Amino acid sequence: MTSDHLTTPVLNSPVAHVALIGNFPPRICGIATFTADLREALASSNRDLRLSTVAVTDEGQNHAYPSEVGYEISQHQVDDYVAAAEHINALNPDAVSIQHEFGIYGGEAGEYLLKLTERLRAPVVTTLHTVLTNPTADQRRVMERLAEHSARLVVMTEMGRTILTRDWHIPAKKIAVIPHGIPDVPFLDPAFQKHSFGLDGRKVLLTFGLLSPNKGIENMIDALPELAEAHPDLIYVVLGATHPHLVAREGETYREHLQARADALGVSDHVMFVNEYVDAPTLQAWLSAADIYVTSYLNEAQITSGTLSYAVGLGKAVVSTPYWHARELLADDRGALVPFGDPKALASTIGDLLTDPVRRDRLRSRAYEAGRQMIWSVVGRSYLDLLAEARGGARTPLTVSNLRSGRRVPSVSTLSAVDRMMDGCGMLQHSLSTIPDRRHGYCLDDNARALMLAVELKSEGMETERAARIADTCAAFVDSAWDEDRGAFRNFMGYQRNWLEDIGSEDSHGRALWALGRAVAGTDDHGLKLWVTGLAERVIPASGHLTSPRAAAFATLGLGSWLSVYPGHRPARQLLEAFSARLHQLLLDQQRPDWLWFEPVLAYDNARLPEALIRAGQRLGRQDMVKDGLAALDWLAELQTAAEGHFRPVGTDTFGKLYGRPLPFDQQPVDAWAMIEACAAAFDVTGDAGWRRHADAAFDWFLGRNDLGLRLSTPNGGCYDGLQVDRVNLNQGAESILAFQFSVRSMRQLQRLADGHAPEVVVGAGR
Repeated sequence: MTSDHLTTPVLNSPVAHVALIGNFPPRICGIATFTADLREALASSNRDLRLSTVAVTDEGQNHAYPSEVGYEISQHQVDDYVAAAEHINALNPDAVSIQHEFGIYGGEAGEYLLKLTERLRAPVVTTLHTVLTNPTADQRRVMERLAEHSARLVVMTEMGRTILTRDWHIPAKKIAVIPHGIPDVPFLDPAFQKHSFGLDGRKVLLTFGLLSPNKGIENMIDALPELAEAHPDLIYVVLGATHPHLVAREGETYREHLQARADALGVSDHVMFVNEYVDAPTLQAWLSAADIYVTSYLNEAQITSGTLSYAVGLGKAVVSTPYWHARELLADDRGALVPFGDPKALASTIGDLLTDPVRRDRLRSRAYEAGRQMIWSVVGRSYLDLLAEARGGARTPLTVSNLRSGRRVPSVSTLSAVDRMMDGCGMLQHSLSTIPDRRHGYCLDDNARALMLAVELKSEGMETERAARIADTCAAFVDSAWDEDRGAFRNFMGYQRNWLEDIGSEDSHGRALWALGRAVAGTDDHGLKLWVTGLAERVIPASGHLTSPRAAAFATLGLGSWLSVYPGHRPARQLLEAFSARLHQLLLDQQRPDWLWFEPVLAYDNARLPEALIRAGQRLGRQDMVKDGLAALDWLAELQTAAEGHFRPVGTDTFGKLYGRPLPFDQQPVDAWAMIEACAAAFDVTGDAGWRRHADAAFDWFLGRNDLGLRLSTPNGGCYDGLQVDRVNLNQGAESILAFQFSVRSMRQLQRLADGHAPEVVVGAGR
């Protein structure tokens, strides 16, 4: 059999819930605007998407955040980051989107953010608004760890990707290039909006953004005398409030310096300072009014400029210095570039564009066309796709540190987690985290399994008082589930103790019979044995109608246990013979060269089918059943072994796919338990150590040797509800807890069996 199906598929699982972390309006900064715009873009891309927003608040501020912000981190309070991680984990999002810029998170080089990211369970996608080529030692340390914590990194330019791969040695496959988003606005003539600002008849140059010295506005003012002489109707608008950090340090000194420079050059009538942090509609109106947008940063190390993206997207003729983002975005005649720190070049290039409307309009058209790939609706879909990719690819490589040492079965307080789900009626089905969820009531399946576990543990002298109480409660539930008039079991009961159906599923009937058989074989309680025997005497004759393969398998296992106590029971033996013959025939009928299975599909509890055939063949002396059951189990074992050697149960996404190779998620604890007990049966009849290795692998799945490297069992004997594509399901329902508890017990029994088992060589044994 080839093993190409054993590699881990790459799945992009849709996201239904995203947590966003960054600055947020009304905080005044570009990151805040970006976070708010991204949030709206994600919501517009998927109206059913749940979004949880965490805002980082700068020191000394108390922003009146809108209702979209559900949680707040104080920038310089390290404990806030830890608490925020716990809060996000409790919300259990599918992915987390983080906006990163040096200076907006607390600690040296923003290291407090790492306190959050290292605790997050959901995959992290980090958008880097700055990519440094010459970081300080602390900046390098923080960025390297942030990259380790991130499933994907987003940069807004190809140059950003180049720097990350070349200078930071981050794998290219971990990096996505998604442009800075821009609003989707119509392509308008500048004259359309000039009247709004009293600028009719003026030639308008515009620079906007938070005012700070690195933007080179001095050079643009120095270029104005030459431009104003040639174009007396020229006005240069500097739109934007002074950066809050600059105001905190020196007030409005920098703005006053620029105004004084304009006065000294005699161009103050040609400069308009608009000292406002404008909203999006006002910004768009100003941009629409501009004939030329000017961005004159002083050096090339500007990897992203949201203001430049906005100008290009609105179809502006742009004149810029050749910083990284500008070189990339304005290539192919989408704008004009001038040298750094060169006012004469600014004056010459802008002057040429003002006197050449044909070229100016060509730049505008090419810029607007390029901007269609940057509008927020496109960017939002790109982020959603990337978040889904991160979720699908958020698997932790298996390393020694992920695994338990040795083969010792952990010691747990066996019934404490089971008892947590019990009340006076029975064992509740589901939980919210560790809290029983009463809304879903009870089911026969879980109470039958809990009865088996409690009976067997009590007989072994483990937690006898608690085990006896659980056994009695679950026995009463099973008894009440039996409808004597219909000769059938009911399965689901509401929390108000009302049955929700007249007849339960065949599988629940089979599990009840399985529980009765194991209980009669395992109990040392005379009263309980009398009850089991009395009920089973009525259930066994009424069970011949079962047609489901799994129901037949559960019943077969229970009948085998029953016959170990009452070997002369004719109805039980006849039913065992009928069910096992049916299972055997199904296997023979369905098998193909590459499909050695009982059904044309793979579903849940798969290993119970060959286990039942092996155990029935063993009891009935049918070596053909044993041999074929071993072969089917061997086929399943190979199918459920990943290329790396760990156990990978058939995922629930596989269910219903005809003759389909298994998909890996979601993975369920009940399948690991079934594999352990089936392998124990195979080892019992063969002595082949290969079956012990398969059982070990299935048990190790609970302890972290799995596709995600995450532990499912908990210290008190609980178990999470499954392994999803990117995390464990943090609920701990009855089925999962019981599956782990049975697995612990089965591994101990297997060890005792191995200690006294003579090795044999048997054809068809597991490898």
